[in-house]
Amino acid sequence: MKEEMIYTREMFEKAPHELRNAEKIRRPSIKYWPDVWRRLKQNKLAMIGLILLIIMGIMSVVGTQISGFKYYEQNLKKINVKPNGEYWFGTDELGRDLFTRAWLGTRYSLVIGLIAAFIDFGIGVIYGGIAGMTSRRVDAIMMRIAEVIYSIPYMLVVVLLSVVFSEAGSGTSMFVLILAMTITGWVPMANLVRGQVLQLKESEYSLASESLGASNGWILRKHIVPNTLGPILVNVTLTIPRAIFAEATLGFLGLGLQPPKPSLGTLANDGLAVMPIGVFYQILVPAILISLIMFAFNVLGDGLRDALDPRLRK
Repeated sequence: MKEEMIYTREMFEKAPHELRNAEKIRRPSIKYWPDVWRRLKQNKLAMIGLILLIIMGIMSVVGTQISGFKYYEQNLKKINVKPNGEYWFGTDELGRDLFTRAWLGTRYSLVIGLIAAFIDFGIGVIYGGIAGMTSRRVDAIMMRIAEVIYSIPYMLVVVLLSVVFSEAGSGTSMFVLILAMTITGWVPMANLVRGQVLQLKESEYSLASESLGASNGWILRKHIVPNTLGPILVNVTLTIPRAIFAEATLGFLGLGLQPPKPSLGTLANDGLAVMPIGVFYQILVPAILISLIMFAFNVLGDGLRDALDPRLRK
């Protein structure tokens, strides 16, 4: 039988003063979102994208007032004037100021892209969250419905809606474009949210809440949705440029906003019509603006994805 060890005061000695705070936490506690912003600021390319978006957002509001010309104002004496001191981006085939029309087109494109993306966000989060939290049978039925909807080409939806609204006398408008994009555009977001919900609803905190009597709706609202915000926000950031590019494509094909309202796609279409006569700046201006928007949103989305990833935290 082992002898019991007896400890006395003399067997111990006081730690030196400089070692007493050895285990003290030196780094102050940082909350999640301030830490995300700190890491995002360290990504120079993402910050360039954010600054570009801020500048373009401001110019889409104030840029239409700077030149002093209205977007619909025609001057047939100054048709296809190259960029100069009076017309900074030149004029189009009807003598309208391209600077004003380009920034107004940027405004329409940004508004359509943002609204369409956030509608997809709202519908996708609700639909995917419900599908992930319900039984397997209901989940299978809901996702098969979503797959059928997603199989419908949005271009076909736009054409059909354009024909319907044209018969009604209103033509293609912002409402028609947003409606056409969101009819099928919410499905990828729903798939993403559903996958996150299926993963997180088996986590310890979700099971603990369920064992304490919490409802599925409460668990979804308090635990699951906040923990899926990272992938969701990244997806929204990347959805916006896709919606803008889709609107530009529709405008380029003549299915966008009706004249005289401009969008970047319709401006590119108008510029393409005058290229045979050697006028290249009219298509160059909207092409550069579309490229800058796509670049800014994509690099910001990549930077946001890295900033929201806790595995990359330093």
